Amino acid sequence: MAERTDKLATGRGTQAHSGAEARELTHTLALLFPPSGADRDYPAVQLAFIGGVAETATTYGYDLLLTPCKSGKDLSFRRMVDERRVDGVIVMEVRREDDRIQHLTETAFPFVAIGRNSRTTEVGWVDLDFAGLASGCVRHLAELGHRRIAFVNKSEQIFTSGYGYARLGSEGYTEAMREMELAPHAYFSGDDIAAGEDVVQRILHDDPATTSLVVMNEAALEGIYRGLTRHGRSVPRDFSVVGVAASRWAEQVSPPLTAAEIPAKEMSRIGVDLMVEQLTSPASPPRHVLLKPLITLRASTGPCRPVPDTETEPEFPDFDF
Repeated sequence: MAERTDKLATGRGTQAHSGAEARELTHTLALLFPPSGADRDYPAVQLAFIGGVAETATTYGYDLLLTPCKSGKDLSFRRMVDERRVDGVIVMEVRREDDRIQHLTETAFPFVAIGRNSRTTEVGWVDLDFAGLASGCVRHLAELGHRRIAFVNKSEQIFTSGYGYARLGSEGYTEAMREMELAPHAYFSGDDIAAGEDVVQRILHDDPATTSLVVMNEAALEGIYRGLTRHGRSVPRDFSVVGVAASRWAEQVSPPLTAAEIPAKEMSRIGVDLMVEQLTSPASPPRHVLLKPLITLRASTGPCRPVPDTETEPEFPDFDF
């Protein structure tokens, strides 16, 4: 984990930043955080991020403005930035091509990102090493003897929209599978129980010999477990599951999930720290913090037991006598 920075006094009066004249402080930070739930709501992991940002902003003397805007074309976003209604912006749910970041960069408005893309190289950001974590999950299963390893990602809509964590997780899984000369089988899933059950049905239909999977969709976990039970697969006796998930999700399923933690509150605190550093010392070089949490071993993974009647029989040559 990254070390917390010391608190920085924000002071009162005016503030100068690159590309803008000195201006009156608002003592308010904005958090750009579109909800990711199927019904445009905030799942528990998103609420943890919001709570972490709000709590840390308060310790620095800032109010927090939460806006669900996901596009730089949103009128509320343009008013907030162009009229300087906040002192700085924290951007979340960062996409590979993100016009919010493009506009903030072009207008030289102070911002940091929780998440990253190619346009955040010159600003501060904090992110989770999703590619590395997905790769680590694959290697953990391989060490247990698993060779038929599937991958459950977020929804196809989130993936095609370019969200970094969905793309990076998929890339890390695929690269690790190919390095070990294993065939990758990646699937999309919605964020609910029914979607989790459905993705298990698709996985076992495509390859009944699958013995394990890596999950990058914690909201589908309960459905995945239910789907495995319905298909007669006991976790971890004859099917292993490992993933990237906040501890509350990992510990509420039975058996508890072996997983790399999503440290939502820690990432939120670091994001606010970086924002305040930028506002207080705009000439300082930006800091980039990539968190690489270890996989916590719980009870959802075990040695591979091949599925009966699904293994290919060995072929023997014919001999003429």
